Amino acid sequence: MTITAVARQAGVSAITVSRYFNQPEQVSPELRERIAAVVNTLGYVPNLVAGGLASARSKVVAMVIPNISGPIFANTIQGFSDTLSQHGFQLLLASSYFSAEQEESAVRAFLGWSPAALVLTSRFHSPATEKMIEQTDVPVIETWDHQPDRSPIQIGFSHYDVGVSAARYLYAKGYRRIAFVQNSVAGDFSALERRDGYAATLEGLGLRPWVFVPDAGRAPFEAGKQAMEMLMSQAPRPDAIFFANDNLAAGALLASQRAGLHIPQDCAVMGFGDYAFAEMMLPSLTTIKPPALEIGVMAATRVLESLGVLPVEGALQRLNLLDCRLVEREST
Repeated sequence: MTITAVARQAGVSAITVSRYFNQPEQVSPELRERIAAVVNTLGYVPNLVAGGLASARSKVVAMVIPNISGPIFANTIQGFSDTLSQHGFQLLLASSYFSAEQEESAVRAFLGWSPAALVLTSRFHSPATEKMIEQTDVPVIETWDHQPDRSPIQIGFSHYDVGVSAARYLYAKGYRRIAFVQNSVAGDFSALERRDGYAATLEGLGLRPWVFVPDAGRAPFEAGKQAMEMLMSQAPRPDAIFFANDNLAAGALLASQRAGLHIPQDCAVMGFGDYAFAEMMLPSLTTIKPPALEIGVMAATRVLESLGVLPVEGALQRLNLLDCRLVEREST
């Protein structure tokens, strides 16, 4: 895909397309809109690497993570970076903040610098990002998910199955009024898959799913507090709550202490993530631990195998399904 092809389809000159990327203020709004539509349709990415360097193999691998500061992804980043650095590769990192538009912007910028490989989180992308994935000739890996019908290499687990496991565990413990609290951050579609697994399992057991949606944009601890206060004011109130992540669950535990509730006697609390503070909460938090470190190490290994840096026995393993682990503690 060349800048000339974009110009031809947009009905403008190649110079105008170049200005669109480098000096957009010099291009009229009408032409910018027309060029943007063609760029997204074709999945075009301008090559930002100058001259002869464009064909040189990069030693940089690009990764887009929903939240760099989030504890749930820290081990993935560490395992990925450590494994790459052992073979002379470096990590280029960006955060999408669960925004498909921000992820698209990062992917476009990264591919413009011709990275050795591109690593994304989950399969939920904008149409333009999907087109760039389709068009690029660098290896693409999707982590924290596992969808066999996707073309990128898959390294992760089924969030739907996590929801199933949580619901079955709470049911086996004797709980029957089991609620689920969604993430307050818009765009966390993986959490919605955990919700769907929970809901389908309860329905299969003859129970009614009970989903609480915190106010959009609330900080996780505050959203967990809101959920706990609202749910425990219901009649009848839930006897167990599965939270979309440990931050929400921690906010709920703190709110329950202020309200004089006894966990798990009044209501069991369960999270997802096994954050560092989970075992230090009072009571300690039952949660589901994702294979965060293993995802990072395996993603780097598949990148290095794709590039021929590490040997591969037989075909490159495209589908890599890892296990999550239930960590039972005092809160259930």
